[in-house]
Amino acid sequence: MKDKKQVWLNGKFIPWASATVPILSHSFSRASAIFEIFRIHTGPEGPAAFRMDAHLNRLLNSAGLLEMELCYSMETIAEAVAETVIRNDVGRGVVKIMAYWGEEAVIRLLPLSKPDLAIFAIPEMPEMNLDSREPVKTCISKWRKIDPQTVPVSAKACSNYLNAYLTRKDAVARGFDIGIMLGTDGLVTEGSAESVFIVKDSIVKIPPLGRVLPGISRMSVLEMAKSMGFVTAEEPLSLSDIYGADEIFLSHTGVKVEPVKQFEDKHLVAPGPVTRRLMEQMANILAFQDESYMQWMQKLSVFRLPPSVFSNSNRVL
Repeated sequence: MKDKKQVWLNGKFIPWASATVPILSHSFSRASAIFEIFRIHTGPEGPAAFRMDAHLNRLLNSAGLLEMELCYSMETIAEAVAETVIRNDVGRGVVKIMAYWGEEAVIRLLPLSKPDLAIFAIPEMPEMNLDSREPVKTCISKWRKIDPQTVPVSAKACSNYLNAYLTRKDAVARGFDIGIMLGTDGLVTEGSAESVFIVKDSIVKIPPLGRVLPGISRMSVLEMAKSMGFVTAEEPLSLSDIYGADEIFLSHTGVKVEPVKQFEDKHLVAPGPVTRRLMEQMANILAFQDESYMQWMQKLSVFRLPPSVFSNSNRVL
């Protein structure tokens, strides 16, 4: 896959194999990188990105929370995403954007340079399990979610994913697919990379923002559920709320509505009736079959600029 792929790096296209950083780079050794990842879909007029505008706004917010000054405007990044997807002939897959410091930092904590920016367009692979309809098994992790008073949990920062890694590792070791973290306050937060929804008496509930990542998939499911006539609630959820749920489902980049068939020793019908309706509606949206959601599926041809624009860097130094 990678032999002929190109990566957008600081305004220029380079071979995938050349998109590297020194092992002692600040972001590798100090975990100071941020990222975004979002889906690419094959649309009737070419590739389209799922809510790229919202993802790029979150990238900007993550940068602000880490006091990281990006060198490119959101418009330039959107144009670069479009060109990267089209050059790599990605019809269905994902885009991953990395903002990081590539400069070496042996002991220095504060980098001296402005961050680098890299954009990868990656075609669908089996390991991604995109749009899987298979129900999953979940459990409560032994690890707690990072407290928002220690680091900004609203930032999509690479360092925060050590928490996610340990949570997933713990769940898999116990025979589950996904671990769900409680916060330091004992309330439900999220999974390793998944927002956690429950359904109780046909009300769709989810933990509020503040202790969880402001997921774009999370936001989309809430908006969609409301438009379908479901009552939604963003409210604190306890462990007993999860045990007492009629249905549980997860939401993340790869699978916008993912049914849960087991939580610890509790078995559930999966998908339940509400989850099934949400799954079907989201499938319609992602298949470009609902005109009222076409603004979510952003045609990349709209953002694409002539190739000559990318021969020189537009970096602000």
